[in-house]
This record gives sequence, C-alpha cells and structure tokens, in this order.
Amino acid sequence: MSIKSIAAKIFAKSIYNKTQKWASNPVETQQKVFNDLIRQAKETQFGKDHKFNEIKTFEDFANQVPIRDYEELKPYVDRVVKGEENILWKGKPLYFAKTSGTTSGAKYIPLTKESMPFHIQAARNAILSYIHETGKADFVDGKMIFLQGSPILEEKNGIKLGRLSGIVAHFVPKYLQKNRMPSWETNCIEDWETKVDAIVEETFNEDMAVISGIPSWVQMYFEKLHQKAQKPVGELFKNFNLFIYGGVNYEPYRAKFENLIGRKVDSIELFPASEGFFAYQDSQKEKGMLLLLNSGIFYEFVKADEFFTENPKRYTIGEVELNVNYVLILSTNAGLWAYNIGDTIQFTSLKPYRVIVSGRIKHYISAFGEHVIGKEVEQALKEAMENTDIRVNEFTVAPQIAPKDGLPYHEWFIEFDSEVSEESNNLEEFALKIDNAMRKQNVYYDDLIVGKVLRTLVITKVPKNGFQEYMKSIGKLGGQNKLPRLSNDRKIADFFE
Repeated sequence: MSIKSIAAKIFAKSIYNKTQKWASNPVETQQKVFNDLIRQAKETQFGKDHKFNEIKTFEDFANQVPIRDYEELKPYVDRVVKGEENILWKGKPLYFAKTSGTTSGAKYIPLTKESMPFHIQAARNAILSYIHETGKADFVDGKMIFLQGSPILEEKNGIKLGRLSGIVAHFVPKYLQKNRMPSWETNCIEDWETKVDAIVEETFNEDMAVISGIPSWVQMYFEKLHQKAQKPVGELFKNFNLFIYGGVNYEPYRAKFENLIGRKVDSIELFPASEGFFAYQDSQKEKGMLLLLNSGIFYEFVKADEFFTENPKRYTIGEVELNVNYVLILSTNAGLWAYNIGDTIQFTSLKPYRVIVSGRIKHYISAFGEHVIGKEVEQALKEAMENTDIRVNEFTVAPQIAPKDGLPYHEWFIEFDSEVSEESNNLEEFALKIDNAMRKQNVYYDDLIVGKVLRTLVITKVPKNGFQEYMKSIGKLGGQNKLPRLSNDRKIADFFE
C-alpha cells in the first residue's frame, strides 16, 4: 500500500467523523445554515426588498419570499450580470456558470467565494466516503479521468463565466494533478466528438483507475475504446474499478456498461448542479444519496402533486416523509432565494437523510392525468430488461394523443444495442413487460389502461446514434447536457418522425 493510499484512508476517516456530526443533527444544522444566510444577505438589494431584517423564523421567510424559478429571479440576476454589487449576495460573484435556458436563452448562475468551495469539497468527500466504507484506496495511485466541459472561460463585466464542469477544472487539487486526465489541451477542445476521439488516443495506453462523467457521454467514450481495442474496457484498463457519475440515473445504462467493461465495477452517484452540490452516495449498501445539509444551502420541499396549486405548503427537513415526490427548493450562499431548480426528489432514508432524484417537475407526462415521472419509466425499463439479452443505449417517452388508428398511447423512443429486439414479436413482448411494470408503479396509468382511455405503450426504434444526432441538432451534444426522459409534448418525437 502506497503512502498516498494510507494518507487517503486517514483523511477519509476524519471527513467521515465530521459528516456524522452534522448528519446526526439535521434540523439544527439546517437552522444554522438558514440563520447564516439571512444574516449575510440582509444588506443586499434582495434582502432589503424582502425585509430580511424582519425575518426571525422560516415562517417569516416563507411569507416574505415567494418561490421563484430562473425566469422570475432574472431581473435580479440581470443586474448582477451587468456588474452591480450586493444584489443577490454580498459583493460580486467569482463566476457565472452558464447553462442552457428555456425562454430566456442562456442562464447565468452565480458562484461566490462562499459557495465555490462546497462544490469541490462535496466531490472530494464522496470519494473519501467510499474509501472509508470499503477500505479501497489503491485507485488513488492510478490515473483518473473526468469527462467534462471545456475549462476555457469567457468574461462578462469583470466576472468569468463558463460551464460548471469547466470552472471546477480550475480547482483540481495539486495532489490529483499528476493523476488527472485528459490533458489541459484536450480538455479545451469544444467539439464533443473531436474531444472524445482525442481522449481515447490520450488514455488508450494509460492505467485508468477512476472514470467519471454523465453516463450517456461516458458510454460514447467506452464504445470508441472498445472499437479501437477490440476487447472490453475492463481488459484494456485492468485496474479500472470505480465509476463516478451524476446528472442522470445510471440504472438504464448499467447493463450496457457492464457489457462494454466486461465486468462489474463499483459506482458512486453524485447530485451536482450549477446551483449547488446537493448530495452524494455515501454508502455502497444503502439506497440513495446523503443530502448535504451543511453546505451553505437551505432546503425546502413542496409535494410535486401540490406544486402547481395556489400557495402550496413548503416543508423543511424535519417535516419530510419517505417515498413522497418533492420539488426541491433552494436558498444558497450564492444568492439564490426560494429557488425552484426544477428537480424532484424522494427520500429513501430519514436517518440520515438520503434522497434519489425522481425526475424534473417540467419533465413528466400527464396528457391524460397519468402523472408519470422519470423514476417510474426508468424503473419500468430496468424491470423489463431483467433476465433478457436486451440492452438499451438511450430512450425518451412522449404521449401520442391523436394516433391515426386506435386509442392514444405512450410512445417510447428507444435506441437498442442488442439484435434480439429486431424481431417484431420480441419488441411487442418487451413493450408489454414495460407496460406492466408501469401499471404496477402508477395507479393513474393503470386506471387509464383498464378504462380503455390508453392502450399498451408503443415502442419506436431509434437508429444507432439517433439521440446523439438529436442532441447535436439542438446544439447540446456532450458536456453536462442530458436528454429528457419524458416530454408532455412531441417536440423530440417530431425529430424522429
């Protein structure tokens, strides 16, 4: 065992002990964060507009600060972007994380000197948590790759801006620099396909031990490695035993990954976003990710099925229940206040508080009142693939409200990896398996099938690399961009038609 791996184990134990302290006092930890946020922002323009000096309790805050999404907070953000100080948070941000917006075009999410360290610490602590639990630390001596956006930053009114993953690349600790890949030059390549080709060339003869990134884009990297080596990735990288991912659920990709790798590897799930680093998988044995309650973020939760009603109840950490779909609301030390990030979560544990990401509040299907969410379609696909040779590269689901013949249905656009699905009988049987799994999970969907409002879902096969072509067509190939699992319209469906 190397000195580096021994040191990692000692450090991991220290971080574990610190984590246990705040995780075992969740309500007090969140109250402290809340008080600190209000105190530090009293003299900001937002704080003055919302009378922060009068806020003593969460109830005061909920009465004075409405829930907003980016569009509603944009007038304040625009002033920050113009270079004004003390608007949402004291002073100016260190960076803007530039993300794809909806109606407003690009979104500029502030990162401050108070918020930035938590992005770095959380990613580090996720790995240390794995080391502490498993005792595995040898990988710290191997090479590590993080598939991420370009670290080249622009500047806007004296504030640097770029993709979050590109900004984070500037904060990689010195002790990881020698192990980290790809090279700075390769990381700066903007075109995603060109970049992945360069990464393949650069890493092909290296001892890769840790690989990290959004599963859909890591899959592209693995496929190119497999094609070049003509053998499984696990044989090419004999010491590769840890995959770190975030952004989307790994389960729909797991079977395909294990096929490409040639064996099982441990994985760590992360829940990062430009707005904050919210959770990481702290145990290989327990379901869900540890919600980070001491990281400069105060959390509120609104039940998803009440979210679009007038004045829905806003819950704090001590009031949440298991297995309820909540919209995640944030107030942060980067100056976001009662901010709707758009993600929905469910708690899998209350001691400590662990969550899974269940979907997006805007990414759902309820064309007929079925309230289908991302977690349900991913689970249904996973169940349908069990004990079969079928492998799926990527998929999305949309409603077909006005078919030429028969009843309406949910249309599943699936890019298959395996030939077994070519036979129409197999395809219909597979569709029925998914449909039955959906009906078990979602009583509304089941009622619509029973009541003959909907018929069994229909699978439409997407050609090889079809989803990559779609993402390219909308300028979102690679990096942090993710394909929506669900749409309540047929915008994505229209592309394939």
